[in-house]
Amino acid sequence: MASVLIPLAEGFEEVEAVALVDVMRRGGIDVRIAYIDESLGHGKVVIGAHGIGIKADTSIKNVISEDFDMMVLPGGWGGTYALAENSRVLELLKEFKEEKVVGAMCAAPYALKKAGVLGNHYTCYPGAQEEIDQPGYRDDMKVVTDGNVMTSQGPGTAVCFGLAIVERLVGKESMQTVKEAMLLDYC
Repeated sequence: MASVLIPLAEGFEEVEAVALVDVMRRGGIDVRIAYIDESLGHGKVVIGAHGIGIKADTSIKNVISEDFDMMVLPGGWGGTYALAENSRVLELLKEFKEEKVVGAMCAAPYALKKAGVLGNHYTCYPGAQEEIDQPGYRDDMKVVTDGNVMTSQGPGTAVCFGLAIVERLVGKESMQTVKEAMLLDYC
């Protein structure tokens, strides 16, 4: 079974995180959520940009890259900046990029750039392009794949991004099954 790691930091974009987890799990992917803030304590609930909490499965400190096929970062500037400043997240992104797949959406491609793993072609939330400040930005596609790097634009493209991940890790047939079951004709 394919497995994906989603690290969350306070201020993440809730729609993106939930849509990604939901679509990937429907596609048969084992998705685990890691928190980066050790001060969260026993509850391990990470609060998003709009006050919605998501319970994480483990600490980023406990993550072993060999246990996963992909690492995906949802956006939201608060969460993105925290991910981009976390040394363990940056270390894992580099490990994943070498032999696995990394993904990010909305503002989170900024963290990929900070780790030095952003592809030559990428997309992101239009307002994040200036902060990322790297050539190769594409605004004509909901999802851009460049080798082992996948990026997507923002909250409205999260379901499409999840489907693209399912197709990459599990196959086109599984992706099509999820797409039809969710009545998605726009991805």
